[in-house]
Amino acid sequence: MLERLSGALGLTNRLLAGVSMVAMLVAAGILTSSVVTRYFLKLPTDWQDEASEFLLVGATFLSGAYVQASRGHIGIGVMTGLLTPRWNRVRRWLCDLLSLLFCSFFAWKSWTLWLEAVREGQVTDSTWAPPLWIPYGLMATGMTVLALQLALQVAALGRSQGERG
Repeated sequence: MLERLSGALGLTNRLLAGVSMVAMLVAAGILTSSVVTRYFLKLPTDWQDEASEFLLVGATFLSGAYVQASRGHIGIGVMTGLLTPRWNRVRRWLCDLLSLLFCSFFAWKSWTLWLEAVREGQVTDSTWAPPLWIPYGLMATGMTVLALQLALQVAALGRSQGERG
């Protein structure tokens, strides 16, 4: 069962990482065209910065679970060298558990912000005024998938501890 969930989440993570890469490229293109439009053509721009911010928020949050799955985040390597393999597994499990608790809380709060933005029709303060449910939804989705990834890793580490102990 754990392997099946891991496979489905791995596929989801790769898909979201691909979407994140495209979002970053689109944001770079939008910002570049904005600079060209303002500098060379002397035309005002009002939507490019916010559109890029929304894309970058999405890219950041939607790629979090992919990075966690590959443990590609920044870690403190000195602890790994000082601890025995068993204590390293305990440390990793504890860090993943604490991260799971934080990310679960963050996801829950993001979903409440999203729901509030949808219900109240909240928009940004700019003249373009895009709806705020977009970045809140991206944050909530990304943190939910990250929390699921962490839960899977906590369960897998706990299971491997049980088999060893």
